[in-house]
Amino acid sequence: MLTRLIATATPIALVLSSSALAAPSPSDWQAVLDEARGQTVYWHAWGGDSRVNDYIGWVDRQMRERFDVEVTQVKLDDTSAAVSRVLAEKSAGNLDDGSVDLIWINGENFAAMREADLLFGPFNEQLPNFALTHPEHNPEVVTDFTLPTQGYESPWGKAQITFYHDSDQVPEPPRDIRALLEWAEANPGRFTYPRIPDFTGSTFLKQVLIALSDDPEALYSPVAESDFDDVTAPLWDYLDALHPHLWRSGRQFPGSGPEMRSLMADGELDLAFTFTPSEPAAAVADFELPPSTRSFVLEGGTLGNVHFVAIPFNSPHMAGAMAVANFLLSPEAQAHKQSLEVWGDRSVLDLTRLDETSREHFASPEENPSLLPAGALGQTLQEPHPSWMNALQDAWQTRYVGQ
Repeated sequence: MLTRLIATATPIALVLSSSALAAPSPSDWQAVLDEARGQTVYWHAWGGDSRVNDYIGWVDRQMRERFDVEVTQVKLDDTSAAVSRVLAEKSAGNLDDGSVDLIWINGENFAAMREADLLFGPFNEQLPNFALTHPEHNPEVVTDFTLPTQGYESPWGKAQITFYHDSDQVPEPPRDIRALLEWAEANPGRFTYPRIPDFTGSTFLKQVLIALSDDPEALYSPVAESDFDDVTAPLWDYLDALHPHLWRSGRQFPGSGPEMRSLMADGELDLAFTFTPSEPAAAVADFELPPSTRSFVLEGGTLGNVHFVAIPFNSPHMAGAMAVANFLLSPEAQAHKQSLEVWGDRSVLDLTRLDETSREHFASPEENPSLLPAGALGQTLQEPHPSWMNALQDAWQTRYVGQ
């Protein structure tokens, strides 16, 4: 898999490809929009949740109506498939007529594409709406798993691990990782996590490791600089103890966060988690989860990150892709995405940078008992260096697949 390219600490190349040099300049925004007109942007994005897919469909309708740009979602199970496609095209000499125009990306996949010089840029700072993120005061919009984005990807949403439970079945849920193990032992079969390499499941591994590690700072440097076995030993000890008490005794795992939510809906689980904090409340509103569903975060905080879009170096529709990236940062698109009736994905905009009319779109929803209390997400744990994701996934597969 291409993401293995980031296992070393080799500096990322800063040289633009010849195709990127010939691309429309983001600094002349009207020229970008003029060139974008009539283009079809093939957006390769995770397609595992109907709410996400419906939102991208809304983006397509808005882009057609406003800018005469069509957005076609290419649904992915794993972002690395799109990364591998772009690499294969570069290896074959396809430098200006690629099949991928825009990718929903972050973490190890972004690092891999930068390592292989597969991205167009820098472009994000010249998107008219990028200033609304106020990057000077919100460094998370220009940092991806400890790596500076350097203008090669544009933010469009925020995620953070949020746990949820059926309060009728679990009046007092466990509030930290050690308590979670104790709860699972006392309630066998009522908790699980998604199968690795699903990103939600992989994030759970990192959450446990940060909580239990004797040297959590090691996680923020390339994995090659640490003793992997020593640093991760507490994680494997924890999972070895946890797995026998999971759903189906840890012999089978749901394939994704939405599949885990379905197990909650079917009453097979009493406790689960998501990377979209408002997902449980949105699922209650859609009658997918019972009204007794409540959300919480662990004491000490939970992992969170910003997700981005990036443009491959050989996209034939770079102007259209930039137009989409800019629209995704518009107050209207961000507010629509954040609505519980749509997706519930948190905005990356700094509301202090918006005018009064735009801020009204982000008014707090009516009190909802399934939502997290105000301020609950204030303590966000930063993502480790992206090389840890690959190493953890490989070690998990070696240790547990086939058992």
